[in-house]
Amino acid sequence: MKKLFGELNLTWPKLIIFAIIAGIYTGVVAQIPQARDTSFADISITFEWWILFGTIIIMNSKSNLDSALKCFIFFLISQPLVYLVQVPVSELGWGIFQYYPGWFKWTLLTIPMGYIGYWLKKDKWWGLFIIVPMMIFLGYHYMGFLRECWTYFPHHLLSAIFCVVVIILFGLYIFKDKKIRKIALIIAIIIIIVMTVIAFTQGQNYYETDLLLSGEGNPDFDETYTAEFVDPSYGTCEILYEPQFDCYKLHVIFVKLGETQCVLKAPDGTEYVYDLIIGRSTYNIKPEDSDEWRY
Repeated sequence: MKKLFGELNLTWPKLIIFAIIAGIYTGVVAQIPQARDTSFADISITFEWWILFGTIIIMNSKSNLDSALKCFIFFLISQPLVYLVQVPVSELGWGIFQYYPGWFKWTLLTIPMGYIGYWLKKDKWWGLFIIVPMMIFLGYHYMGFLRECWTYFPHHLLSAIFCVVVIILFGLYIFKDKKIRKIALIIAIIIIIVMTVIAFTQGQNYYETDLLLSGEGNPDFDETYTAEFVDPSYGTCEILYEPQFDCYKLHVIFVKLGETQCVLKAPDGTEYVYDLIIGRSTYNIKPEDSDEWRY
């Protein structure tokens, strides 16, 4: 691990190859259906892996300028590649680049972050003011993944563990001075404990949404109807009045990912059955007797 944080010969060719591999891998895994809503696809959505990559680059650079330029070029190559490799298979085609501007802003920010981050190599106590914010940011990710894992176990379990490991590694290997390293490790442990407490205090992270509105191609249901999932383990259904649209809605709370059916039942016994594919923050729905999915 010591070699990873300061003893690598990170030449420009190696950096470029590293960026290409990271970008292609992220773009590919983002399009694998089996990887969606799992730890394997988190790299395409959240920052934890990219924080580690950036820190490794910083710790193996030769100067402030070298660090700033290498961080910038790494992200300038890898991030567009994430979207480029998805163009041929994505329903959006080239439109998938609509998600890139946010990452481009972060790419620009890697210049000052890489420049300032290089001062970690000075091995001074004030370096804590540079690394601790990154550790807290990783802790925030850990808290989110822990809540996700608690709700949809074992989804995002590996990402939660990964964040904990990286926070500890930062505490152990960023500094060489034993006193500073000890302080950094104590801070790392405190961050993990605090974020764990916050996660369990906030509770599980269920997905709550309105599945159907009465009328407009759907059954004209009201509070006299009932609704339920065929498999109750997927969550709960409730029919509520929606004053904004002056109609009734089928409100659901998903507590599990997968496929099930929702049954809307009229007072006379008529049943309307809908097939559901439930993702982390998305769902697909269609009437049982239809081939057309709605998103």
